Amino acid sequence: MMNRKKFLKEFTIIGAATAIVPSVLANPFSEVGLGKGKKARVSITGCGSVSNQYLPILSRTSHVELVSCCDIKPERAEFQAKKFNIPNYFSSLDEMLKGPKFDLMLTLTDMQVHGELNKKALINGVNVWSEKPLANTYEEGVALVQLAKDRGLRIWGAPVVVESPQFAFMSKAIQEGKLGEVAAAHAHYGHEGPDWSSFFYEKLGGSMPDLAVYNMTTITGLLGPAVSVVAMLNIITPTRKIHDKGVIKVNEEDNAMVMLEHESGALSHIQSGFNYFNPHGHSGEGETKATVSIVGNRGNMHMIGYDWDPASVELTTKTDDDPNGFSTGIYVKDKGDYTWPMGASLVANTILTGKEPLLTVEHSLHVLEIIEAARKSQETGQRITLKSSSNWPLVR
Repeated sequence: MMNRKKFLKEFTIIGAATAIVPSVLANPFSEVGLGKGKKARVSITGCGSVSNQYLPILSRTSHVELVSCCDIKPERAEFQAKKFNIPNYFSSLDEMLKGPKFDLMLTLTDMQVHGELNKKALINGVNVWSEKPLANTYEEGVALVQLAKDRGLRIWGAPVVVESPQFAFMSKAIQEGKLGEVAAAHAHYGHEGPDWSSFFYEKLGGSMPDLAVYNMTTITGLLGPAVSVVAMLNIITPTRKIHDKGVIKVNEEDNAMVMLEHESGALSHIQSGFNYFNPHGHSGEGETKATVSIVGNRGNMHMIGYDWDPASVELTTKTDDDPNGFSTGIYVKDKGDYTWPMGASLVANTILTGKEPLLTVEHSLHVLEIIEAARKSQETGQRITLKSSSNWPLVR
């Protein structure tokens, strides 16, 4: 009879093979990068609110040259071009792709069109950094990665939560056995919901690809890939008032509870929603409570603040000399140069030097499949088995 550990190991190998082979993730820049001392030419599609987070960083990044930007609202592209000294601006991606050449495109648009825009960039010979999600289905995401491989290009997807020093500390603590046998984890992220755009509430929007995606990336980064998903999703607020549209109907979940079974046997629970009061407001900046918790048989660990903006890590462990004793400490109070919009700068450096970030498209695809499986679980009332996997641990 096959035991659980052997089954999970073989399942992981089979799942990874059917999902995406390691060669698809090979780095075409490892030997033929643009070279040190040069700049990666970067262009942006989507000049809305998220661009206000990316552009200040990119405009100060020494290895990046901002070439162009575009938006379906031309006045937004013109405004950002003038504000950040971007020499070219366009009213569509098609126009931008016909303009001055660039090496990397940032996709910062409504999430429902990420897949088609990312495909268009790859077809035109451009690498892609995509805000989450990089596609709207797992199958579409795998096809994009294969397309990139076939053309000697790369595609990456947000979020970058695995790049924080707080994540690194937690990963090392788990790998070093400080928590003992890890049994469970919990993470949450929510606010009262955006009112500046309707796409959050339209089909293929929802709180999972907008909010839970951060926690799903963190938890699978810390505990390892998931093998199955059980979820309950619903809509708490059936209508929303949006600035430029008035009252709209909510068509995608705004309340999500997702359980993951990990390869190790650990279980985790992730919740997200657009109905969460937060005294820190929509941004959640300055959060002083734990939002990610890991529990083992010798200790527990909590990330203080949200994983996209972590403040510190609290670690409590048993002491060896006293069976009833324990010690608690607060660690990693400095984020260093980590910030959630830093992904484009990281991968621009990969294009130049071949140096890989911790974040991988394999991990992004795994999280995308988890979101899709959660919706299927709600629809069918069943536990959904996953096909994909990802490399783990990320930090030892």
